[in-house]
Amino acid sequence: MSLEAKTMDAAFKALADPTRRLLLDRLRERNGQTLGELCERLEMARQSATQHLDVLVDANLVTVVRRGRQRLHYLNPAPIHEIEQRWIAGFDRPRLQALSAIRSQAEEYAMTETSVSVPTYVYVTYIHASAEQVWRALTDADLTARYWGHANVSDWQPGSSWEHRRADGSEAVDVVGRVLAAEPPTRLVITFEDQPDAASLRDPSVVTFLIEPHQDIVRLTVTHEDLPNQEMLNGISHGWPAVLANLKSLLETGEVLPQAPWDMSRPHA
Repeated sequence: MSLEAKTMDAAFKALADPTRRLLLDRLRERNGQTLGELCERLEMARQSATQHLDVLVDANLVTVVRRGRQRLHYLNPAPIHEIEQRWIAGFDRPRLQALSAIRSQAEEYAMTETSVSVPTYVYVTYIHASAEQVWRALTDADLTARYWGHANVSDWQPGSSWEHRRADGSEAVDVVGRVLAAEPPTRLVITFEDQPDAASLRDPSVVTFLIEPHQDIVRLTVTHEDLPNQEMLNGISHGWPAVLANLKSLLETGEVLPQAPWDMSRPHA
């Protein structure tokens, strides 16, 4: 059985249990909860909640992010996105109603209301590539232009600036930022300002790329934190899965997806 088939089997098995779907619902309502917070809201013993969360983590439907001594749980839309691409995208909208509940669990995100600085968006995908290949795909201007439609231009040294330039010949810059940390080939942290003209009016958001190799594959975790508003959260919740699906296709097949995934209309429950 292929890795893709095993991943989808794990996702379907995890979603088959009503308690695990309830856990996903609670995270959809408020993302980034600790185990204690989930147990309190569900009136569930910690041991039972831990067992169910372990299944969701193994299925890549939930991602655990450490912040100090806390373990925060986030929905990860990647498996749902892959299911939709394989079985749902080719069908008419009326035929999608049976899967709308599953879809909404991974596509709706709520800003966390906590005094602790935590990521407000987390996305995890697995790629058949080396860590060095993924790092190059994130930092090479020519490669980013292929799968993103924008060239990410920088020398990628801590403190340096970077620009997100359109690859349509206009050289227009849609995003700017600075490199906060660069640890090739495993960790890249950048600021992300999608309104360059208003950069001085608000603090930029921060994106972290974490590349974790394991034999022939890597786990790529993207966290996007300190978002200024719900509008930007909604935008990146649609944009990051599309960009990373294109990156995954390029690294695994040598070609980007046949159509730009960000041009697809957003799914609705």
